[in-house]
Amino acid sequence: MATSRRVARVAEVIKREVSQMLLNGIKDDRVGSGMVSVTGVDVSGDLQHAKIFVSIYGSEEAKTETMAGLKSATGYVRSELGQRVRLRRTPEVVFVEDRSLERGMKVLSLLNQISQNPVEASSVASDGE
Repeated sequence: MATSRRVARVAEVIKREVSQMLLNGIKDDRVGSGMVSVTGVDVSGDLQHAKIFVSIYGSEEAKTETMAGLKSATGYVRSELGQRVRLRRTPEVVFVEDRSLERGMKVLSLLNQISQNPVEASSVASDGE
């Protein structure tokens, strides 16, 4: 087992390298259909598995295409990580769509609606009791 400090450092290096690959390395047109950014990387304690969280800006169709492109590029990403990052074993890579930004925007818009219409919000809250 690697120390938590080492796991965090490896996760940060993987995040940086995969971000660079998304900008320059992956030639699949599906990956370019939505604007992709790496929001986080979760590496297992034994450094054998890496979940790469990506945020995709675009339509639902573009998001689906982009995730399909990323899934097909996992072998390339893993081999590139093996060349760029000095580890005994290169972790298995899995891309996961991160929708936390969308949920955050939805919560903010709901809070803005509540602040603009406080009387309606309080009547709705009292009706629910």
